[in-house]
Amino acid sequence: MKTKSSIFAAACFAFFTDSASAAAGWTDYTAVAELIATSRHYYEVRLPVTQNSSGCRKKTWFYQNYDAIGADKAFEVLLESMQSSLRLRVYVTGVCNLKGYAEISSVSVVR
Repeated sequence: MKTKSSIFAAACFAFFTDSASAAAGWTDYTAVAELIATSRHYYEVRLPVTQNSSGCRKKTWFYQNYDAIGADKAFEVLLESMQSSLRLRVYVTGVCNLKGYAEISSVSVVR
């Protein structure tokens, strides 16, 4: 019985490794490389950052749920920064989705 619980614990650890090593914080400033409005419940954004404290597998991919408070404003800022060639940073929450993307909650723009 102990072997079964050990195997289950190891499987859970392997499955949730991204979440276990995740941390919240700001990325460094960069330009938006790609912004994808999906038909799923979130949009995706690729930022070629070098500093990402999330611990998620995909270091340059991020997402935000459409129903999150301020998600529409954050999407507009991302889109505008692409059009204006502004640099920005995002705040990662420490949550990783199944694709290995870091969840974001805020966007900050700098000239």
